[in-house]
Amino acid sequence: MYLGDETWWDLEEYFDNESLALVPLGSTEQHGPHLPLSTDHLIAEGFARETADRTGFLCTPTINIGVSPHHKQFHGTMWVDAETFRSYIESLTRNLAYHGIDRVIFVNAHGGNVEPLREVGRRLRDDEVLYAIEWMWNESIPDLVDDLFEQNGPHGGPKETAMIQHLAGDLVHDDRVADARDGGLLDWKDDDSLRRHGAQTFYDATDNTDNGVLGDQTDATAEKGERMFEAATEQLVKLCEWLDAQSSEELLPDPHK
Repeated sequence: MYLGDETWWDLEEYFDNESLALVPLGSTEQHGPHLPLSTDHLIAEGFARETADRTGFLCTPTINIGVSPHHKQFHGTMWVDAETFRSYIESLTRNLAYHGIDRVIFVNAHGGNVEPLREVGRRLRDDEVLYAIEWMWNESIPDLVDDLFEQNGPHGGPKETAMIQHLAGDLVHDDRVADARDGGLLDWKDDDSLRRHGAQTFYDATDNTDNGVLGDQTDATAEKGERMFEAATEQLVKLCEWLDAQSSEELLPDPHK
């Protein structure tokens, strides 16, 4: 069920009988010369909507702009500061609690959102408002991702390329994937521009990749994207079912010992 498609009359039964909501979040930021700036929020919305269709749980509208100042040097990237993002997401989630939701899954597809979402979840749980957790699609299927790609990358790499080829192939510039690979950072795990002597030494994407992406994008296909989409959606469905089965008491903090 997609909240935006319903009337308030028709949502009454859901809020009376259900207590779980999916909130998709992504970003609007550069993803190299071959992928659209909408990459992350298209992926998040794809997973949230598909899971809502399969389970009957509620999916809210997508949060399209996230914490992305580390991509600011690339044309068109939009962002909000982490503090602003936290406040907005907390306020939105408290809104859901007002309607009777007491458990939320943040369906996230942008790494910069992870820490703020975890902080929001902890704050809401500590205040005993509701239980909210962050879910990242590729972290739910790490073995499959490793098996599919020889040179993966955490941003604009083959896994995101394959996912958009599957979800919105008309937005992918397939004629530029070789340029993405050749102008980016191919073997990012062993590159000294990322870490030195145990410390992460970069702040912006442009510090270590000229075109904003990492990995070998030529290794991506829509078929690989479909395999990942199906596998990760299964994991999100299982997470929904697990969370729905928990009692409210089990989700609240333990009392002081």
